[in-house]
Amino acid sequence: MRMYTNHQAQRMKCTVRGAVQGVGFRPFVYRLATDLKLHGWVANSPQGVFIEVEGEKDALDDFLLRIEREKPPRSSIQSIESSFLDPLHFTHFDILESNHEGQRTALVLPDIATCPECLSEIFNPSNRRYLYPFTNCTHCGPRYSIITSLPYDRTNTTMSNFEMCDECAREYENPLDRRFHAQPNACPSCGPHLECWIDVRKDSFGGVMEAEHHAALSKSVEHIRAGEIVALKGLGGFHLVVDAGNEDAVERLRQRKRREAKPLAVMFPSLDAIKSQCEVSELEERLLNSAESPIVLLKRTMTIENCSLNVDNSPCRTVNGQHSMFNGQRPMSNGQSEIAESVAPNNPYLGAMLPYTPLHHILMRELGFPIVATSGNLSDEPICIDEHEAVERLKGIADVFLVHNRRIVRHVDDSVVRVVLGREQVLRRARGYAPLPIRLKREAPPLLAVGAHQKNTVAVTAGCNVFMSQHIGDLETKEAYTAFVDVVSSMGNLFDVQPEIAVADMHPDYLSTQFAKRYDSNVVQIQHHFAHVASCMAENELDGQVLGVSWDGTGYGLDGTIWGGEFLLTDASSFKRVATIREFSLPGGAQAVKEPRRTALGLLYEIFGDALFDLKELAPVAAFSDSERSILRHMLSKGINAPRTTSMGRLFDAVASITNLRQRVSFEGQAAMELEFAIRDERINDSYEYLPYEYLIEPAVKGGESLLVVDWAPLIAGVIHDVISGKQISYMSQRFHNTVVEILVDVARRVGEERVILTGGCFQSRYLTARAVERLTREGFRPYWHQRVPPNDGGIALGQVFAALNALRRRTDSDEATVSVQSENVFELAN
Repeated sequence: MRMYTNHQAQRMKCTVRGAVQGVGFRPFVYRLATDLKLHGWVANSPQGVFIEVEGEKDALDDFLLRIEREKPPRSSIQSIESSFLDPLHFTHFDILESNHEGQRTALVLPDIATCPECLSEIFNPSNRRYLYPFTNCTHCGPRYSIITSLPYDRTNTTMSNFEMCDECAREYENPLDRRFHAQPNACPSCGPHLECWIDVRKDSFGGVMEAEHHAALSKSVEHIRAGEIVALKGLGGFHLVVDAGNEDAVERLRQRKRREAKPLAVMFPSLDAIKSQCEVSELEERLLNSAESPIVLLKRTMTIENCSLNVDNSPCRTVNGQHSMFNGQRPMSNGQSEIAESVAPNNPYLGAMLPYTPLHHILMRELGFPIVATSGNLSDEPICIDEHEAVERLKGIADVFLVHNRRIVRHVDDSVVRVVLGREQVLRRARGYAPLPIRLKREAPPLLAVGAHQKNTVAVTAGCNVFMSQHIGDLETKEAYTAFVDVVSSMGNLFDVQPEIAVADMHPDYLSTQFAKRYDSNVVQIQHHFAHVASCMAENELDGQVLGVSWDGTGYGLDGTIWGGEFLLTDASSFKRVATIREFSLPGGAQAVKEPRRTALGLLYEIFGDALFDLKELAPVAAFSDSERSILRHMLSKGINAPRTTSMGRLFDAVASITNLRQRVSFEGQAAMELEFAIRDERINDSYEYLPYEYLIEPAVKGGESLLVVDWAPLIAGVIHDVISGKQISYMSQRFHNTVVEILVDVARRVGEERVILTGGCFQSRYLTARAVERLTREGFRPYWHQRVPPNDGGIALGQVFAALNALRRRTDSDEATVSVQSENVFELAN
C-alpha cells in the first residue's frame, strides 16, 4: 500500500455526474475508501453521486484519481466536482439512503445485457438462481424500462412490489456483494415469475394458464417447436417468436402481423450459430457480445456469380452453383440454410442478435436453433408492454403468450446497428443506447424537441445534456401517437424538465408539429434537412461552417415543395441552400412513395413529355394498364395531385423502377435497399453523365442569389441506354451510385468548404456512405457521418435541439429582438 506523508486530516466533498447509478458505483466507492482507510459517506441523489470523504490529503488525492481510473465498467463519468473543507471527524465509511431533493440531472442507464457472472449462475444446477429468468446484478439487467423516477432506487422501480427474501436482502445490503443495491435483485423465492397462457379468445383480456414458472417456458418451447407463434414478454416489451427455419410459420407470422416483406430479426443461440450463417468481423462480434446487445446487420454467407438480367430485366444469380432468381433466392452456408427464405427476402444481409436477458438465454439454450424475434405489434403500431394489452392487440397474431408479472414502465425496442468504414453506425436507437445523452459544450435552456413524423424520437435538454428517447416509430396510427405523447410526458417527468420552448419540424401536417404548437405557444420550427445536418454536427461536436449533404425521401422545404436532395452551407444557426437536384413530379403524391413506377413516370415525363406514354418498352410505362396511363398522363400534364420534389430518395426509387428491379414497395426504402444489394463485390469506377447549371432564384424570395441545380436527365438517359443494351443490374446500380457520389464531390468542389456532413436516410446505404467518404477524402475534404445517432429521421430531434440552441444564442449574442425567417435562416419563432 502507498505510504502517505501529509498527515493533516482534511474533508473532501465530491459530486460525480454521469451514468453512475445502477452500475455498482456506490459499492465501488465504499471499497475504494476502505482500502485507502478513509472515512465518510456516499449517497445517490437526483444529480448524481454525492461523496464526503475524510483523511490525509495525499490519500484523498489518490482517491480522486482512482475513481476515474478504476470506475465500474458500465459507468460513465461526465464530471467530478471536488472541494476541500474542514474535517468533521468521521469514524467509518457509510453508504447512506438516497437524497431525493433537487433537480434531476443524473443519467439513467439503458437496459443492460446479462453479465457473464449472472449467466454462469443461471446455468449452474447448484446455484439458487438456476434457470431463473429474472437474474441480475449491479452489472446487468433492466434499468430504463423499469424506472419510474430518479434517483435509481428500488422504491422508484417496478420491483417495489416484490419484497426481497432474507437471502436476497443480505446480498442487497452487503457492500462487498455484486448485488449490493442492485435494484431489480430477486430470486425464485421472492421475484417475478413466468406464466404460459393459451386459449386466448377474442372477447378475453387473458387466457387459460397452461403452466407457470420454468414449466411455462418449457411449454412455450414445445409450442415454438410445433410451429406456433409465441408472444413473449421480454425486457422492454413483447417479441413475436417463431422458428426461423420454419417457412410456413414465418409466412403465417408475416400475414398476421401485416408485414409483407420487411426483414425480420433473428435471435441465434450462440455466436458460432451466427457465424455459420453470416460473415462476422471482429467489430461486429464485439457488438453482438456487447452490453448493448443490439441487432447487428450482417452479410450472409453466400456466393453470387454470373449476375445477369432476365428477359424482364430482373436480376438473375447463381448461388453456390445453382441458378436462382434474385427474388426468392435462399442463402446457403455449407449446404442448406437454417433460415427460412421469407425471414429476409431479397436481402443479402441478416439482422442477427444474441440472447440478452436470462429469459432469452434459457429459451435459446432449450431450443438450440434460431428464432425470429420481431416486435410484438401490428405494423405501424408501438410494441406491447402489458400482458393484458398484448392479449387484446396480439390475439389475432400469437397462438401462445409467455408472460411475467414484472411491470414494464416504457416500451423499448431492440436497437439496430451496422458497421460502416470500421465504425459502428446506429440505425435504430433504443435498448442499450437510450436514454444516454449527447453532451453539449455549453448549458442549454430546457427544450423539448418532438422530432419528425417517421422513425420518431423526442429529446429534452437538461444542463449540458440532450436526452434522446428510445425509438417510437412512424406516427401513422392512434396507438403510435399515444405512445409518442406518453414518451414526451415520461421524458419530462424522469429528468424533471419543464421545457421553456418546444422545437418541431416545419411540416404543418406532422402530428409531432401539431402537438408542439398545442404544447407551447413558443414553438421553434426547424427545416427538416437542416435538422439532419445539425444532428450530425452535434454528434461530431462540430462548430463553425460546414457543407451539409442532406439526402432523404421527404422533407418540407422553405418553398413549400418536397425537398430531399439538398446541399446546405451552415454554421448550425442558419443555412443557405447552395445546391439541389432538378425537380420532378410525384404523380399520386404519397402513393408514389409506395410505387416507384409512379416516381419513375414523374421523372421521365420531365424528359419525354406526353411522348413518354407511347414508350411501352420502358419498364415503368409497361407496369401500368392503358387506362392507368391515361389518368397519369392527365395528372402530370395538368399538375393535379403531382407535387414537385427534389428528393434523392425518390431518384433512387425511379432508377429501381427503370431497371425493373422494383415497381412497388411494401416498406420505406425497399427499392433503394434492393438497388444497393444488386451491387456485386467487384468494384467499378464508371459513372453516368450529369449536368450542373446555375439557376437564378426568384429575387423576391431569395434575394437574387443563384442555386446550383444538378440535372439528372443525362444520368437517366444513360441508365435507359444500359437497360436497352442488356447490361447487368449490378453494373447499372454501381454506375448510378458512383454518379451520385461524383455529384456530391463536384458540388463540394464548387462550394469550397473543407468539412462535409453526410446525413439523411440515403446514407443508411453502406456502399453510398463508404464511396462518398473515400472520394471526398481523396479530394482533400474532411467528411463526417453518423455513428451513435441514426442518419435517418431518428436523429431529427437532436438536430432540432442543436439548431434551435445555436440560433437562439446567435439572437442573444446580437441582442436581436426577433429571429427572421428569410433566405438563409433555418427556423421561425411562432408566437
